[in-house]
Amino acid sequence: MNLNNKIIFLTGAGKGIGRNLYESFLKSGSYVYALTRSKSDLKKISSFEKKNSSIFYGDVRNFDLIKKIFDLSIKKKKLINGVINNAGIRQRRRFEEITKKEVSDVFNINFFSIFKIMQLYVKYCKKLKIKSSIVNIGSIVGETGFKELSGYGATKGALKSMTQCFSEEFAEQGIRANIVNPGFTKTSYFKKFKKKKKLYNWTITKIPAGRWGDTKEISELVKFLISDDSNYITGENINIDGGWIKK
Repeated sequence: MNLNNKIIFLTGAGKGIGRNLYESFLKSGSYVYALTRSKSDLKKISSFEKKNSSIFYGDVRNFDLIKKIFDLSIKKKKLINGVINNAGIRQRRRFEEITKKEVSDVFNINFFSIFKIMQLYVKYCKKLKIKSSIVNIGSIVGETGFKELSGYGATKGALKSMTQCFSEEFAEQGIRANIVNPGFTKTSYFKKFKKKKKLYNWTITKIPAGRWGDTKEISELVKFLISDDSNYITGENINIDGGWIKK
């Protein structure tokens, strides 16, 4: 899987799956434009690699910043041919208690920001005649549902539908789009979650693989979907969950 020719725009690069993606793509020879909204995470990833990346501090809802990054790629003559929309927030609320503002907040980050980024990116690709691959990071919550995650799950369900419609519309132009839905994965909250023994053990009984996934496993799938080896794959909704949904 050759990724030396890939120039990636990655959101949510500061921690968890995003951090692993950032480091993994760099190790694979790709150039990465990375975005994080955490100053502490910014320092951490800045210390990892500077030669083959450009790191930005900001919010995915700051579309002026997104345009700035796209414009910079043109000036640097490092045109983006892979986009990974990883940034998102989790919202746990009882259904009858969720306010309209709370639903709007989670949709603005988890769905509408991605929608707008993809709109901007399509214009960029058309202007520069770029063939590209987009990978959106969803969740099995958008597939199967979990209590107290109605708002969050709704954003991921909407993201799935949008990704599939997008892929249909732009396939002939060489712009692919797929969505990856991680199950329980060892991100930054894993150690804290594992202390809730009863809940943690319950998740293990629900996963046929008998364990949580590793961020590296998610990254390897995303890297394949970005690579030219997957050029005939678009519009796919891929669960990577140790068999949770199939059980």
